Amino acid sequence: MTAAGLKLSVSNLQAGYGDVQVLWDISLYIVPGELVCIIGTNGAGKTTLLRCLSGLVQPSGGVISVDGRTMTWATPPQFVLAGITHVPEGRRLFSAMSVRDNLLMGAYLRDDRVAIGADLERVYEMFPILAERQWQDAGTLSGGQQQMCAIGRGLMATPSLLLIDEPSLGLSPRAVEELSESLRRVNKSGVAILLVEQDVMNALELAERAYVVDHGRVIKSGPALALAGDPAVRETYMGLS
Repeated sequence: MTAAGLKLSVSNLQAGYGDVQVLWDISLYIVPGELVCIIGTNGAGKTTLLRCLSGLVQPSGGVISVDGRTMTWATPPQFVLAGITHVPEGRRLFSAMSVRDNLLMGAYLRDDRVAIGADLERVYEMFPILAERQWQDAGTLSGGQQQMCAIGRGLMATPSLLLIDEPSLGLSPRAVEELSESLRRVNKSGVAILLVEQDVMNALELAERAYVVDHGRVIKSGPALALAGDPAVRETYMGLS
């Protein structure tokens, strides 16, 4: 598939750290407004892939295109300005700053103050608990609330695509359920999502399409529903027979 008309297109991407190669010829795409997930075991290269797609790791080969424009070696601010926002694993909030100030950090490249205020109110509408606790230090929130804050911070950059890395890590089942509903709301608002998730069953329920990554390579891809019923995926990644 060509990059024209796609939000994100990745072709034969290779990357690593020093002499250690992690990604081998990764290819994938995302249509505007789509929710796509990436599943795989720990160490498969999923986080490295997201880091390449936000400019935190420089690829050693291949092509990354955003809205049909080549951005393979773009910087993190250039990716943000192109509509790509990365919500990292572990949330990475400023724990001693208020929830409100953490959210405003997501708008650090913007100078449209009136629009920033309006977007802040939209985030509060999407995540009412953040409005209730906007003056609390972010470090005092529960794990699920911190993840909502991290996603809200990403939304303050007005992205058209959110890269979200392991959002359910360390959360209770109830918090995971609430977070899943939040991701559906974000996606229904028109923001595409590329989701890396350890909870494979939940990820495949959320997503329209999915990619399975193993040892830095895409080994399967297709509709999420079809992969959820694939015997090899069920046995390897869900522990089901």
